Amino acid sequence: MPSRCPASRAWKISPLSSPRSLLFRPLWNSLVLSAGTGVVTLAAAVLAAYPLSRYRSRFNTPFMYGILFGTCLPITAIMVPVYGLFVQLRLLDSLPATVLFLAATSLPMAIWMTRNFMDSVPVALEEAAWVDGASRLAGLRSIVLPLMGPGLGVVFIFVFIQAWGNFFVPFVLLLSEGSQPAAVSIFSFFGQHGAVAYGRLAAFSILYSIPVLALYAIVARGSGNSLALSGAVRG
Repeated sequence: MPSRCPASRAWKISPLSSPRSLLFRPLWNSLVLSAGTGVVTLAAAVLAAYPLSRYRSRFNTPFMYGILFGTCLPITAIMVPVYGLFVQLRLLDSLPATVLFLAATSLPMAIWMTRNFMDSVPVALEEAAWVDGASRLAGLRSIVLPLMGPGLGVVFIFVFIQAWGNFFVPFVLLLSEGSQPAAVSIFSFFGQHGAVAYGRLAAFSILYSIPVLALYAIVARGSGNSLALSGAVRG
C-alpha cells in the first residue's frame, strides 16, 4: 500500500508515455470516479429528500438550512484529517473509497436540490397509486422518479461536473499513476523546467471536455418530457 505523502510525490508520467497510460487510463478513471459519485449521491439524495418533501415537520426547515450550511465548509479544511483517516483504514489509492468520500461532500447540495424538484411533483399522483394498492416505495419508483427525471438529471450533472473537475481530492487520496483521473494526470504535460507540450495538452483538453458536453446534450434532449407534468393532474 502506498505510504508516501502526496505532497512529496514525484510525477513519473512524461509526454513520451504510451497513449494508453497517458490518455485512456486517466479518462477512464475520471469516468468511473465521476459517474460513481453521481450515482451514489443521487441515490442517497432521493432517499433523504423524500421524507423531507412528503412529511411536514417543524424540524424540516432547520434541517434543510443545516444541510445548506454543510456546503459552506471548504474541502481543503478537512483534507488533513480525512487523509489521516484513510491512512488508518488502509483506504489510500482506492477508487471506491474516494467515490464514497466525494459523494459525501456532494450530498448536502444534492439533497437540497432534489427536495426542491420533488416538491414540484403533486402528492395527488402518489395518493392515486396508494389507492390502487401501491406502496410508498413503489409510488416513489413508478410515479415520483419518472416525473422528476429532468431534475434528477440536473443533480447528476451538478455532481458529475464537480467530481470530474476535482483535482485536490484525487491528488491527495489516489497516489498511484494507474488510479489517477484526468484532472490530476493533465500535469504530465507540464515539464519541470517550463517546457509544455501544448499540442498534446490541447488535444487532451478537447477529449477531457467531451463527456461533460455529451452529458449536457443528453439531459437537455430529454428535458422536454417534463412538460407532461403540467397536465398530469388534469381531468
